[in-house]
Amino acid sequence: MLAALTAFAITSAARLLTGARALWLGCTAQPVQRLYYANHSSHGDFVLLWASLPPELRRSTRPVAGADYWQRDSLRRYLIHQVFNGVLIDRERGSAHSNPLQPMLDALDNGDSLILFPEGTRNLEEGLLPFKSGLYHLAKARPHIELIPVWIANLSRVMPKGRALPLPLLCTLSFGAPLQPLETESKEAFLERARNALLAMAPEEV
Repeated sequence: MLAALTAFAITSAARLLTGARALWLGCTAQPVQRLYYANHSSHGDFVLLWASLPPELRRSTRPVAGADYWQRDSLRRYLIHQVFNGVLIDRERGSAHSNPLQPMLDALDNGDSLILFPEGTRNLEEGLLPFKSGLYHLAKARPHIELIPVWIANLSRVMPKGRALPLPLLCTLSFGAPLQPLETESKEAFLERARNALLAMAPEEV
């Protein structure tokens, strides 16, 4: 009950503070398994994307996050595990034989949808950083799952680094058309196509 109330408070606050609106431009909000991949400019990105989904989709959609950040203290551990039901990945690669994608594959095999940021780190500049290869390997391993590009606009301006209170700017999340890997497509070609599909959702000034 406490986790549900916390989730309600966080999602309500996120939408209120950012004026967030979801634009389903290339797809509709359907209860099908998906991997939502988005640009990454703020720690609030996955919270806003998660909050923008209808409740019935939110319940089965899990953000992918770095264990090193979310395991630092008891509050973060509570939020990521009990509220967001996140999938934590080891960015430190403690073992050379461990597969960092395995927690995501397990979640997908359990029927969950995922929220992923293929740049791998926050990008404080305009545009997109090159994509990491994880998106490609997940798409090839589970080709039946739809990949949905989501451009998050203005969040880095709503809450710029070092500012305690948000600026009054509208934040939009644009959901694009589903993307799937082609059978003969190379990793580089797929990642470039996925990156271009995400950039195509960005405002013209980007």
